[in-house]
This record gives sequence, C-alpha cells and structure tokens, in this order.
Amino acid sequence: MAQPFTKLTTATATATAIAAPSKLPPPLVTFVFLLVLCILGFYTLHHPHLSNSTSPSFTTSKLLDTFLSSSSNNTISTYLRDLTLHPHLAGTKPSLDTIQYVKSHFENLSLDTHTVKYKTLLSYPSHASLLVHFSNDSVTNLSLAEKGTGVFPSDVVQPYHAYSPSGSAHAKVVFVNYGREEDYRALEVMGVNVSGCLVLARKGESLSRGGVISVAESKGALGVLLYTEGDRLRDGVGGGVERGTVMRGIGDPLTPGWAGVEGGETLDLEDSQVLKRFPKIPSLPLSLENALIILGSLGGGFVPQFWNDSGWVNGLRVGPGPTMVNLTYQGEKKVATIQNVFAVIKGLQEPDRYVILGNHRDAWTYGAVDPNSGTAALLDIARRYASLMRSGWSPRRTIIFGSWDAEEFGMVGSTEWVEQNLVNLGAKAVAYLNVDCAVQGPGFFARATPQLDNLLIEVTKMVKDPDSRGTTIYDQWVATNELHNIQRLSGVDSDFAPFLQHAGVPSVDMYYGRDFPVYHTAFDSYEWMINHADPSFQRHVAVAGIWGLLVLHLADDSILSFNYLSYADQLKEHEEILSKMLDGSISLDPLTTAIRELAAAAKEAEDEAKILRELKTTGDTAVLKMRALNDRLMLAERGFLDSDGLQGRQWFKHLVYGPSADYESKLGFFPGIADAISQSTKLSRRDGQALIQHEMWRVARAIQRAASALRGELT
Repeated sequence: MAQPFTKLTTATATATAIAAPSKLPPPLVTFVFLLVLCILGFYTLHHPHLSNSTSPSFTTSKLLDTFLSSSSNNTISTYLRDLTLHPHLAGTKPSLDTIQYVKSHFENLSLDTHTVKYKTLLSYPSHASLLVHFSNDSVTNLSLAEKGTGVFPSDVVQPYHAYSPSGSAHAKVVFVNYGREEDYRALEVMGVNVSGCLVLARKGESLSRGGVISVAESKGALGVLLYTEGDRLRDGVGGGVERGTVMRGIGDPLTPGWAGVEGGETLDLEDSQVLKRFPKIPSLPLSLENALIILGSLGGGFVPQFWNDSGWVNGLRVGPGPTMVNLTYQGEKKVATIQNVFAVIKGLQEPDRYVILGNHRDAWTYGAVDPNSGTAALLDIARRYASLMRSGWSPRRTIIFGSWDAEEFGMVGSTEWVEQNLVNLGAKAVAYLNVDCAVQGPGFFARATPQLDNLLIEVTKMVKDPDSRGTTIYDQWVATNELHNIQRLSGVDSDFAPFLQHAGVPSVDMYYGRDFPVYHTAFDSYEWMINHADPSFQRHVAVAGIWGLLVLHLADDSILSFNYLSYADQLKEHEEILSKMLDGSISLDPLTTAIRELAAAAKEAEDEAKILRELKTTGDTAVLKMRALNDRLMLAERGFLDSDGLQGRQWFKHLVYGPSADYESKLGFFPGIADAISQSTKLSRRDGQALIQHEMWRVARAIQRAASALRGELT
C-alpha cells in the first residue's frame, strides 16, 4: 500500500528553522525542538483556522484554476484506449486487467490505495438459440451474434439477459409494442391474448428490461424477445444487441441488506427471498434486424395507431403467429469474486468527513462509453489532484475515489460497499458524486438532490463548453433553456442508488449526451468514441472539470455549499403536482406544514452560514459553529429516510426520491405515495384514501425529521 502524501506543516517548518541553527548541546537542542513542536502543535490544535487546507500559495480561486488548467484530453484518451483494449465483464478473468490498471494508476500517483472484495451471485450464458418456423413451412435458425464490419474476439460475451432462467418455449409470437400495461389493454380490445405465446417487445424509456419481462410473465407469456431500435441503425451501426440484467432490485441477491463478504452469511439459491428477484420465464435480446424478420411474418390485426410513435411500425401486424418460434436459453448463476478499488486523500482538518466520487468499471463488452468514459475522467481527476498535492495542497475533508465492480448486474459492487459501511456513511459522508457514461454525445445533463443545485450551477459557470467556443456550460444551459432542468434521482440505473436511496447521502449524477445507439453492444468501443461521441475528447475534459470542481468545493469549503431552500422549493413543486393529481380527495395539510417547517429551518441555516462566512477572524468558537452547521447540513438528507422503507421493498428507505413499484405512475417523487395511489384502485374508496393519507403522513414526518436535523435541536 502506497503511503499518502505528507504535508510539511507550518509548525514543523518553524520548529526546524528555530532548532537548526542552534549551537546548544545536542540534548538541549532536542529538548528545545520538542518543546517548540509541542507549543506550536498545541496552538495549531486550538486554533485550527491557522492551518488551512491548502498551502499559503493556494487561494480558492487559484486552486480551482490550477485544477482546470491541468486538464489533458490526450491523457484521458490514453486512459480510455487502455481500458477498452478487451472486454471486461464483471467476475471474468479479463476484468482483472482493468482492476489492476485502475489500482496501479492510483498507486503510481502515491495515493493511499486498496481493494475490497465481495462474493456475489452473477449470471452468465451457456447456450442460446432461436428457430423461426414460418407459415410456408420454412425454418430459419436466427444468428444471435452481432453483425457488423468488425470481427469480435471470442471473449465478447454473447448477447443475453443476466439472471434469465434457463428454459425453452415453442409458441406463436405476439408483438406487444413496449410491453406496457396499456399495450396489453390495446391488444385485449383487438381480441388478442398473449397467454401461452412468446411476446416480442421493443425497449422503451418508461419500462425497464426486467419490467417488460415481469409484465409479460403476469399475462401468461411463455417467454420474451426484446429488441432495441436505437435510432434505426444510425451512425452506420447495424446488428447490435443490447445485453443487460433482468434481476429485480439491486445488490447481491444472496445477501439482501448486508454485504457479501468472504465467510459471511448468504442465502440459499432456492430461498424465497432470492427466487423473487428473478423472472420465471426465459428471455433473449434481439437485434433490430432479427426483430424485423419476425415482425414482417406476423398476421392478425394491424398495430394500434398510438404505437406508431417512432413513425415506422405503422403497417405491421401484431399476431399471434402464424409464425412459430422456438426459444432456448441455458444460463449459469454462480458466485464470483468482484473487486472495488479505492484511493483515499486524507483530509487535513476534517479527516472524518468523506466526499466520495465514483464510477463503475465493469462493462458488458468493451465499455468505451458505458462506463469507461467515466473511468477515464475519474483517473484524470486523480492525476490532477495528485499534482496539486505535490504543490502543497491537502483537502480539508477526506476525498475517496471509488471504482465499482458489477454495476451492470444491478449496482452490485457499490451496493455491497454501502451496506458494509452503512453506519459510517450515515454519520460521516458529505456527498456522493457519480459519473457513469461520462460521454454519450452532445449536451450536458445532470441529476441531483436539490440542495446541490446551486453549487452545480455555479461550477458550470467555470467550465468551458466543449462544443461552443467562448462560452461556458452554464451559458449553453441558459441558451437551451436547460438551466432549471436538473433532474432528480428517483431511478435505479446507476451507482448513486444505494448512496441516496438506502443511506441518504446527498448525490449528483452527470453525463454528456442523453443516449447512444451502441448501448450494451459490442460496438461500444474506443473506435466508436473517436468516430462519433467525442473525437477530440473535449467533452470528457468538460465532465471531468465539473466533477472535479464539485469535489474540491465539497472537500475544501469551510462551510458546505448545501442550499436547503432549493430543497424546500422543489418539495413545494412536488406538492403542487400531487395536489392536482389528487384533486382534493386527500388532505395535503400534513405535507404543506412539513414543507413550511423545512423552509423555515433552511432559511435559518442559510442566515447562519452567511454570518459565519462574513467573519473576519475565526476563533475556536466560530470553528466549532462551522463544524456544527456543516454536520447539520450533511445529516439533513438522512431525515428523508424511513427505517421501514417502501412497502414491499423495504431496502429502499428514501421517501422523497426512489423508485415507484408502478412504472405507469406519473409521480417521479414520493414513491410511497405513488405506490399507494396505484394500490388504491384495487381497494374500496375508503380504504384507498386511508392508504394514501397514511403515506402522506409518512412523507410529512420524513420532511419534519429533515427540518429537525437542519436545526440540530431536540424537541
């Protein structure tokens, strides 16, 4: 393990200067030296404002400017090329090379580096086939391999759905559009029943891969074929197939709620808690090309008009049949070792406060966009921070770099680590800053918990826009009316989920470009990146700039840049949307009162922060007040957690931001209320309203807990 950089403190330097020229006898020199050290050490301990987190040569603005000016698109390009030389699926031998690459990089920068291993249940394919029997009695064995101009090596895993059960199904095919409930209702109107059939669905935004299969299973389907349109072969890419997980929930299914450490407790594969995480019917991903072969052979009625949102399915038929398809899939679920890699920069004044930035390292194939564009940015930030440290900088608070494993299987690596460190994270984590697919295409997008909005906006004013000369990312946000379009983190699609939704840590997630056509395919390569997404790597530099500046502010600012007035304003907007949806049928008074309490507490905290920032000198009392305020700002987010969690999904604790069980819900917040609204349709009016009102009270109490935490006072 490499030793962390040690800063020569002012006290040590002064003591050395005093003692060095002395002509006193050696024992007396030693005594004087130790005495001076003790005096200065005692003085520094009791006057910590004299010990800045940076050397005297580093003002805040110079620190940030130096960080930005040390960017290197060529260096990031090199990192990405090295990381994507071969596929590196989690738990496989090739993944060890990327583990070592990241670890060596941190060590070569003299950062305190270590790995943490977990034993987790992963899933791999053994065999898959798809025989199509047409009405003219011809039979075609569809190749499930990806087709393209390149030749993929044998270590590219074949397209499959992780955790799909092994099995076979021989049946007629029905096209079900996106596989939503509304799509099945439209089929019912047409007299089409999918029970006993195979369904063919296209991937959409509203329903996850596992959700498509879950709904099909509930309708009696025997299996699912799922394809992705992308932009219909844009960028010259054809034949790609989207791999992905279909497991329900996140984290290791054998250790739900606790970490899968060596020698620890694990559930049996046949345990009911484990089995409910997996689908009961087999599924396979298809290329658009193969999907069109099947779609073009179906009979029955024409697709409903509202399915024609992409402009090309008009004229297709839904089936069932007459085409018959024989789907066969054999897979293996096995316990594999995964490894998270960490680098730690110890905080000088508040080493027990952690600012964490993370990115997952594993990929379905080469992973140039997903996730190693983010990994390359992470490594470059580490390089730049190490350079700052060599110039004398040390952060006020501890910075932790996390390189997660097995995210593609369901945020497994990050979830296990959060579960293992839940108490310390709850007490000491300032924020978690996530980047997954750093660069997918044009346009900067961000999601965050609301108290970080203002800081995020301020940082974008400092970073040059990579696509518009002479402007900043903030300028482009304003020009495109995206400034107030910071999204929230209710989804479960990257490593922020366990930090926010289970541990209550304020979080950010950032990326360039909304989507990309080679997602989870073997075309997600370095060549695709340099030809399409970011040829000059300037977008990578922009993301790394924003990411690194956010960390520097959160690690170095004497008072944390958390604005809970933004949180209260966002909650008011959520309340207004909810009020229109419920249309007076349920009292929102508890929610209104709680939000008002949070707004008042937020105003008090903001006023207190302003006073402390304006102090000309900071004595012991002021330093303690800053520390106390920072703790309240940090811990307020934990107030939104509920120990009982969401009904039926207790692992998800956050009552403001988390996934709803009903994908058709119009609420992207208050998941417990969203679930209650969905469930109320199956209950009597009285019972349904009581259920919604109870969840309303739960959310109100959570907001009141956050307000109390922000005030830091007992009732």
